[in-house]
Amino acid sequence: MRRHVTLGLAALRAVALGVLVLLVWNPTAARVEAGGGGAPPLVLLDASLSLAGHGGRWRDALDTARALAQGGVIWRFGARVAGFDTLPPTDGASRLAPALDAAAARGGPVTVVTDGAIADLADIPPDLARRARIVVLPRAPFFDAFVSAIEGPRRVGAGDTLRLTVSYGVAGMRDAGSGMRKATLAVTVDGRRLLSRVVPLPDSGLISTELTLPASRIPHPGWTALEVRLDGVSDFEPRDDARLFVLEVSPQPSVVLLASPPDWETRFLARTLEDVARVPVRTFIEAEPGGNRWRDAATLESRAPGDVARAVAGAALVIEAGDPATFSRFSPKGAVLLWPGARRLEGDWYVQSPATGPSPLAGALAGVAWDSLPPATSLAELPPDSLATVALAARLARRGPPRPVVTLSERSGARRAVIAAGGLYRWAFRGGASGDAYRALVAGLVDWLLEQGAGSRERFLPVTYEVPNGMPVLWRWTGSGEPRDIAVSLARNAAQRVDTLRFDAGGRAELRLPPGVYRYAASDGGGAERGVVAVDTDSDEWRPAVPVLASHPGMPGERLTSAALRDRWWLFIVAIAAFAAEWAWRRREGLP
Repeated sequence: MRRHVTLGLAALRAVALGVLVLLVWNPTAARVEAGGGGAPPLVLLDASLSLAGHGGRWRDALDTARALAQGGVIWRFGARVAGFDTLPPTDGASRLAPALDAAAARGGPVTVVTDGAIADLADIPPDLARRARIVVLPRAPFFDAFVSAIEGPRRVGAGDTLRLTVSYGVAGMRDAGSGMRKATLAVTVDGRRLLSRVVPLPDSGLISTELTLPASRIPHPGWTALEVRLDGVSDFEPRDDARLFVLEVSPQPSVVLLASPPDWETRFLARTLEDVARVPVRTFIEAEPGGNRWRDAATLESRAPGDVARAVAGAALVIEAGDPATFSRFSPKGAVLLWPGARRLEGDWYVQSPATGPSPLAGALAGVAWDSLPPATSLAELPPDSLATVALAARLARRGPPRPVVTLSERSGARRAVIAAGGLYRWAFRGGASGDAYRALVAGLVDWLLEQGAGSRERFLPVTYEVPNGMPVLWRWTGSGEPRDIAVSLARNAAQRVDTLRFDAGGRAELRLPPGVYRYAASDGGGAERGVVAVDTDSDEWRPAVPVLASHPGMPGERLTSAALRDRWWLFIVAIAAFAAEWAWRRREGLP
């Protein structure tokens, strides 16, 4: 009997001490908990333009979302995530990933009502796609012909030839007996037809063609919007049959860039010039020495030396990049920018602002962080010139005396600049602060040489001159100093409105506008900002698309929770009961 008492007391003592040790250690355990933490159901309603296009089922989607919400919350998604309203769709994109991310952070059951044509399926985490309930209301199939894209120069001279590359195509099933195998591409401006051409229609997909017309056919100089329309096709969606293309026709002489031979330096220079000069830029290249085999850089067509000489004589600014001996036969009448490419000393030349003397480029280059720029790869030795102003200098490996990189001079009313360094294109190639420094240097030089604020006086510019229907017009800050809000006036036909461009820390702003052509100008009069932006009626959302999502019931919402051992109250009861039972047993048996 004594042995049974000893074993029983030992068992009670072991249980009590074991539970006490576990409570002192307090380990945690993870578990999957069903439900969304009590959050009401959430419905994500597709509000992209495809729901309002041909065959779209916006009314059915609206009724379905209301029925599934059951008094819960409805969010609209498309190009952005927004609150619920019953207005027709206006977003020009179908992006579901941001909406699902926001819904996952909120918790609760999620239902998606869409037509299935989602543009960012690859960006959606698989677990979020599986958990959400998907209700697909597909569009009815239809045939559509459309203009896909237009590419061409943004600035041309009044005497130049405008070349546009137009991409067009068809989608959907075509009636075999319709006989539609040809269509007409027409270029119009202000209702006036400038050009038309009969083109073949593909069986499916896209095809490109080139349209050429003299810029003199455009009735008025300055900024204008051309419309390229696909006529003669009986399709079910007319809103994507045309696209707009914004360009500037300038009556003043253009900037002429002579590259002999062409290299990366001249390629990046030509691209930046087109962005900052705000006048037509013509580039002629000579791949072989001799000065007799010039080609137009845009088309690679041969140009006679006489044609190049006439362009040089009529230009306000001539840039001679390469072998100086090649350009000796030309006689520029305006400003000249020299960029010699011969007899350079190789090495790592770190560019810096000169320590002495003011420079006309000081204002344009005030915000450049010189220590963050990659070094130039070579430097040509410039002849001494007491009349020249050194705007930039460089040191070899950051040591030794500074040597001139950019010099400025003026003789007989003609301005002249020289760039002695090679490899500066790496600034533009790297992008970021280095890219901004390269653009500031080119804009400052063009501004000083042309004497008319061609590049540096504009504080903001549109990122693209045309945007699809339902997408915002994007702007970038190009002025000096920190970006700040600017009021901009927008005129469309006889109507005028004033909006505010609110730039973020990265110098970006966006403005949502209805379809149309808008002439913009800064309302404060503090800059030279003016031009044209266009919002197309066209959108990729109008075209027939195969659904990439399928309806499925989803999975119940689950979440991973952790619980500590001390949160289990019954363990304290077990420990107390074990100690109490041992004490009572010992008292009954007369044990100490």
